[in-house]
Amino acid sequence: MTTSTRAVPRLLAAAALQARGWFALAVLASAVDAAVTLATPALLARTLDDALAHRPLTGPLSALVAAFGAATGAAVLHVVAAGTSGAAAAGRLRRGLVHRVLDAGLAGQRRHAAGDITGRLVGSCAEAGHAGLTVLDTVMSVVTSIVGVVSLWLIDWRPAVTFLLGLPPVYVVLRLFFRRSSSALTRYQELQGQIADRLIEALGGVRTIRASGTVAAETTRVLEPLSELSETGLLTWLLQRATAWQMGLLLPAIEILVLAVSGYGVVAGRISSGELVAVTGYVAIALGLFQQVDALGELAHSVAAGRRVAEVLGQPVTLGGERGPDGSIAGCAVSFRGVRLLAGDRVVLDGIDLEIPAGTALAVVGASGGGKSSLAALVGRLHDPDQGTVLLDGVPVTEFTADELSRRVAYAFERPALLDGTIRGTIALARPEATQSVIEAAARAARADDFIRRLPDGYDTRLVDAPLSGGEAQRLGLARAFAQDSRVVVLDDATSSLDTVTEAKVTEALHSAFTGRTRIVVAHRASTAARADLVAWLADGRIRAVAPHAELWSAQEYRAQFAAVPETVEEETCPIP
Repeated sequence: MTTSTRAVPRLLAAAALQARGWFALAVLASAVDAAVTLATPALLARTLDDALAHRPLTGPLSALVAAFGAATGAAVLHVVAAGTSGAAAAGRLRRGLVHRVLDAGLAGQRRHAAGDITGRLVGSCAEAGHAGLTVLDTVMSVVTSIVGVVSLWLIDWRPAVTFLLGLPPVYVVLRLFFRRSSSALTRYQELQGQIADRLIEALGGVRTIRASGTVAAETTRVLEPLSELSETGLLTWLLQRATAWQMGLLLPAIEILVLAVSGYGVVAGRISSGELVAVTGYVAIALGLFQQVDALGELAHSVAAGRRVAEVLGQPVTLGGERGPDGSIAGCAVSFRGVRLLAGDRVVLDGIDLEIPAGTALAVVGASGGGKSSLAALVGRLHDPDQGTVLLDGVPVTEFTADELSRRVAYAFERPALLDGTIRGTIALARPEATQSVIEAAARAARADDFIRRLPDGYDTRLVDAPLSGGEAQRLGLARAFAQDSRVVVLDDATSSLDTVTEAKVTEALHSAFTGRTRIVVAHRASTAARADLVAWLADGRIRAVAPHAELWSAQEYRAQFAAVPETVEEETCPIP
């Protein structure tokens, strides 16, 4: 994904201004420090000239002491203000990145893997958050350098012209360094993200890796980008080293030439001894900008990091509508009209036209990879179709606010994410105001109440203290969907880890306790499809037929959809992922 050249500066500027007060204090501190730096050579020159002329030194020395005190106070203020401002900027970027990733949902997972996102969240946001301060320091260096040159000119135009003639090669060296190092640093951060993503994948499959004896091979796979990472890191240091020695030759040469011209000025009587001291200070100030190779390296780091953050923040946003609650609690009709969904160049759903009457229990059946879960995801806008419209009671889902749509459509998944820390919290995740009686009723409907009460602290048991089987986790996910009390309930293969008896009881509860609600069930078992009012048979991304299960069962191709699906027994509890 490409990022606009203007997007990165705007992003970094907005982040820097997150804590405007602290950033303003950092600006003030830098300005005071710059003013003291510029005033010091003039104060030293005056002190020396007064001393040589045997004039009183009280005034000049007092001014020097005051300048030293102001510089010390500014330095302390800058440390505090810069640290606070940088932390606030990084926090803003992290909040924005997390919000955008979660908002992008399933579509975002295709663009950026989990490890890559983690690297951007932890490293890139922190580096990008300090971009404003780095730019501030660079701007102050530019300003002080310009004023330093002007001060040289006011003393004698000849040293100033000598200084300016030496700048073009310095500019070329720094320009090449910034361009090359920024590209190398971007690649370095990308490789870090690749390693992090592969490690997360390996940790998720640690049981399989250990059981198959592929620890060594998996270690090699995870660390495969390490050699390129090392080469890229070495390249950045080589660029910095080359720039450092080039600047180490150019800057002293310019300084020597300026001092030589100024020395002739002293001999010619154009420059006093004190002014020669001032020239020495101002030429050092004027060269200060070009001596900050490390600062330029930090700026390159920040820009590269900002580019990586901007790539994620530049993802398409799922915009919610403005339609809010209407007070209804009954099921609602769900309509798919001309829906087409792509995954890259592959057509997942093609020309889907489907009407699900309010209160209907619909099973979605089809071959593995045939688009069943994708169809179910469209109802609650976990995906948006590339073409066509999905409607609830005749209203496009895009017109509902995000909160209202989540209230209307509840989901339970094959592998539910158990969040919020406790059993009670994970069931009430989408409905925090749910009472204990509502939570327990939902757990009973999902056939989870019995095993929850056997846990050490019942509903208050922490999830980390409750190793759950796949079936128990699924029942908690079902309970969460039931507790949400939505008008549409979508079960995306949410009973696949249950034994047939428990699955039958859960399905019975779904149909009895939620009579009048619309239910969409992605089904892999014939028994699940048989309990539904209607079956939508998907084949090659299209609706093959919509009819009761009993009517479709006569078709051999339909029966084949269930041939390879065992009526499994719930898996054993195992805390290892």
